[in-house]
Amino acid sequence: MDKIIRIALDGPSGSGKSTIAKRLSSKLNILYLDTGAMYRATALKAIALGIDTLDEKGVSTFIDDINLEIKYIDGTQHTFLDGEDVSERIREPHVSMAASNISSLKCVRLKMVDMQRKIASQMSCVLDGRDIGSYVLPNADYKFYITASTDVRADRRFKELTLKGHKVDFEELKQEIEQRDYNDKTRDFSPLKKAEDAIEIDTSYMNIEQVIGKVLSYIEK
Repeated sequence: MDKIIRIALDGPSGSGKSTIAKRLSSKLNILYLDTGAMYRATALKAIALGIDTLDEKGVSTFIDDINLEIKYIDGTQHTFLDGEDVSERIREPHVSMAASNISSLKCVRLKMVDMQRKIASQMSCVLDGRDIGSYVLPNADYKFYITASTDVRADRRFKELTLKGHKVDFEELKQEIEQRDYNDKTRDFSPLKKAEDAIEIDTSYMNIEQVIGKVLSYIEK
């Protein structure tokens, strides 16, 4: 692409925004920055230190100096924490809620947003998260709010975890997603919300190609 463009994809957990962001970046040949991985890695750090992921005072003791790096290896984003590739570990079920908790802390969001803005200022990219269009990149060239029903999102997550060999209960998973939605929407600082100028796409009854096609139709106008 000739000019730098920034695409913001926001939405609740399990709406498909990460999958869409990855495919979109590939089709447009631009960077995909998985912001959720950054929060997950921060949660993993807190867990390793024995710090409650809702304890802002405790988390603030390490957040400014966190050794967190995003590297691209063979076109795939890898997340490194203290020099270790934790890309797989941060996807474990117990890290999901911890990441939701820690992402509600102002000190964490300020640190992560600073890192994300620096990356986005240097190259064309697709970012997905909860507050990309409303807070991280309010001047993004394109903003989308990707959503889906709770049942559909729980079913997607259930299938994803089952394929990876994790034993999960569907109803517990659904309750966890509902709790994450509540946490994300009600946190004091930079909550999950649709930016006023974002285009909303409900993916409940759409396959990935249909969603990508719809997003591209707006970008290519």
